[in-house]
Amino acid sequence: MTAADRVISRFAPSTTGEAHPGTLLAALLVWLDARARGGRALLRLEDLDVTRTRAAWAGQLVEACAWLGLAWDEVVIQSDRRGAHEAALDALAAAGRLYPCTCSRADRAGGRRAPDGSWAYTNACRARPLPAGGWRAVDDAALRARLPDEPLALIDEGGLDLSQTPAVELGDPIVRRRDRVIAYQLAVVVDDGDAGITDVVRGRDIAPSTATQVLLQRLLGLPTPRYRHHFLLLEPRAAAGAPATKLAKLHGSMPWSQLRARHDGPALCGILAHAAGLRDAPTPCWPADLVADFTWARVPRADRVARWGDDGLTITAD
Repeated sequence: MTAADRVISRFAPSTTGEAHPGTLLAALLVWLDARARGGRALLRLEDLDVTRTRAAWAGQLVEACAWLGLAWDEVVIQSDRRGAHEAALDALAAAGRLYPCTCSRADRAGGRRAPDGSWAYTNACRARPLPAGGWRAVDDAALRARLPDEPLALIDEGGLDLSQTPAVELGDPIVRRRDRVIAYQLAVVVDDGDAGITDVVRGRDIAPSTATQVLLQRLLGLPTPRYRHHFLLLEPRAAAGAPATKLAKLHGSMPWSQLRARHDGPALCGILAHAAGLRDAPTPCWPADLVADFTWARVPRADRVARWGDDGLTITAD
């Protein structure tokens, strides 16, 4: 394998809460995919949302990964990359792609649903120009990037159809929030490009954003990685007939402080490996034990349900 062919992947959690089983499953699958192909795996701590992030949670994510047996080739702190993000805004502005937007979520409510379940943005502010001072002079509005209006055909490595017309189905993305925080869609594209990421492995909940990110990559002249979206861990149904919901740090679902009080690293790794089809039983193991036999053909496509009981964490197909 030449340097040009080498896989470079990343696990990029937001530091908005404790790690939970879904976080650690995603980390494990990113790491195994890279290691099984002789590649590099980076940990990128996404800490731009100053209203929700905490330094303690960033440190805990690093500690939780080490406890599970995951060693990263590099740790990147996203907030250190403000200069690169602003350079991307300069490039979009120079191409005539940036505009200020004063629309709120309430303005969009009741309109058309987007593929990610949010209310689609109708591009209502597209005709608004940047002020004479450029995008840096905008302090009372968000900044959006005007995407091309054409459809994008896209299939991920697992066969998931990601095809969209993002500018229509989701609307032009916010790239800098009203509070001047760089938005996720821009930051992830710039950071992946600068790190030379060749492969993005992440949960299927992020799949609706992929087409938007590919178009931003094209506007910025960045390469497009290979994408793969894996199954999710769901919470049990709260009531008969109620839909299961994705585990999320925001909900405080089975936090790492609870997990490590009941399981050690190899025990949890075994539970996650079994849920991912990589072990016949949830027996203790280290991630390094799984590398030689790792293949995506063994990983299920259907979501799994995580439960907490007297025996700790269990993960089942329903």
